[in-house]
Amino acid sequence: MEGLNRTREALPPVSRSIHRRTFLTATTAAALAVAATGQARAAGPRVSTAFTLPGERAYPEGIALDPRTGDAYVGSFTTGAVYRAAAGSRTAEVYLPAGTDGRTTANGLKVDGRGRLWVIDSTTGIDVYDLRDRTLLARFEVQDGEQRFLNDLTITADGTAYVTDSVRPLLYRVTPAEVSRARGGRAPLTARYDLSAATPPQPGAAYTLNGIVADPSGRLLFTVDMTGGGLYRVAVADGSVRRVTLHGGDLAHGDGLELTGRTLWAAHNATNTLTRWHLSADGTAARLRRTLTDPALQIPTTLAHHRNGLLVVRSQFDKGGPMGPGTPGTPFTVARVTGL
Repeated sequence: MEGLNRTREALPPVSRSIHRRTFLTATTAAALAVAATGQARAAGPRVSTAFTLPGERAYPEGIALDPRTGDAYVGSFTTGAVYRAAAGSRTAEVYLPAGTDGRTTANGLKVDGRGRLWVIDSTTGIDVYDLRDRTLLARFEVQDGEQRFLNDLTITADGTAYVTDSVRPLLYRVTPAEVSRARGGRAPLTARYDLSAATPPQPGAAYTLNGIVADPSGRLLFTVDMTGGGLYRVAVADGSVRRVTLHGGDLAHGDGLELTGRTLWAAHNATNTLTRWHLSADGTAARLRRTLTDPALQIPTTLAHHRNGLLVVRSQFDKGGPMGPGTPGTPFTVARVTGL
């Protein structure tokens, strides 16, 4: 014990100081790490404005990205105009004026791999434009006299387009060969798949099928029933339909969809919500990973994955548009959402 006491007494003061500084440094580092983690969690998804749209009654609905240039195209639900925001621009310009080619509304939009812009007119059909000179290449029109509301579309890797109908549980199809045959004129838009046996019946005025995406292979389609809250998988080869098992939530009020790999994003319009899901390898199940609800989304109708974030259409449909009376804030905008 006497030797031990001598050893303790022999420790110079500087050693105690070093130990104290080491302890304080470690404690401070741990505190900073905890604080940084807390700040990251607190930050979460962020909503900002990507670009503005011209016009006091634009009420945007659809958006499409040109994969070659990064330009964004946005359609007006109330006028049929199409706007273009060049990559990196904070302001969009009129690309196709209101009423172009007799169009009164512009719902879903897509740019295909051949540099063509597809624009849906909800009550008539689809217009296909050459992006180089804005020439109308072809128009596909629904032939029967039944009520319809063409809403959204997706284009698979082989150039085939699939279109949803929100008042009838149908998917329409346009193949590349049909586009070639219709060049410079019109052609019928015909239904390819009927989902009525798989989707639950809804009240007559209810909208059902809305957003639609295709998996990278082009063999599977996924479409949302915005009233029933379900997601449906359609096998292109045989038309078989299966309801996707959703874990952790549902897709009620689901509007536009976006799929990158096995990550699925959905815009829920009436609730100002975006969700992120992870699809199973076979597309028969999806698990909710994250939810963002924010009034700053202003009734989001659809979205597009862009770089490391999402471009989200702020429709303001509840302010003088199809979802309620009021006065919209202007200019209309497209949001950028990061961290989702």
